[in-house]
Amino acid sequence: MSQPPRFNVHAIRAIYRFEMARTFRTVWQSIVSPVISTSLYFIVFGSAIGSRMTEIDGVPYGAFIVPGLIMLSLFTQSTMNASFGIYFPKFTGTIYELLSAPVSFIEIVIAYVGAAATKSILLGLIILATAAMFVPLQILHPVWMITFLVMTALTFSLLGFIIGIWANGFEQLQFIPMLVITPLTFLGGTFYSINMLPPLWQKIALFNPVVYLISGFRWSFYGTADVDVGISLAAILVFFSVCLAGVGWIFKTGYRLKN
Repeated sequence: MSQPPRFNVHAIRAIYRFEMARTFRTVWQSIVSPVISTSLYFIVFGSAIGSRMTEIDGVPYGAFIVPGLIMLSLFTQSTMNASFGIYFPKFTGTIYELLSAPVSFIEIVIAYVGAAATKSILLGLIILATAAMFVPLQILHPVWMITFLVMTALTFSLLGFIIGIWANGFEQLQFIPMLVITPLTFLGGTFYSINMLPPLWQKIALFNPVVYLISGFRWSFYGTADVDVGISLAAILVFFSVCLAGVGWIFKTGYRLKN
């Protein structure tokens, strides 16, 4: 009988702890700055627009935007943490020492993606606690809230891992998070419900994958969603599988690693 694969737990722990230690060495940039930025979004949009728009789907506007703001932070921070985490060893050349060590690619992915997801989840929970000081929040489905939070963090950390290997410079490292993910998030219902859009734009918005993630996460809070929660869950599972397959292909072919 074949033996099940055994993971090098010591290697996973070492890489994971190194990445987490880097976060706490730069706590202002990694934790404080994103929380302040998100709080400013909350204050500006909640105060300026909330004074004119009292409720959306029976939810006060200030509370309505909280899930979207958490997702906005989760998307960008998961991607940037994971991409920088794997790009920096490439930049310094230490990636070859890692690849020649008795560590499988699965263990490398678990360590780097796990650390990036942990940072993002921690940041999301801090933002949630911060928002609770400004508006009354309710979480109708806490288990599903955690599920969406963890799955989204893992998926975008995998995406960031792919970007970090693909990038040949710091400019490319910032390209997708800033010029693709952030605009899609703003257009994906972060600050509004897509049901408020004209019929044509509602149909166009459904081609934005971020809509399904924000909608599902908001449903876990208030029980209201722009799309069926089952579709949202299926979407995040599909995105996760695609990113996982992409990472597997990179290590199988050695794309931008062997040269």
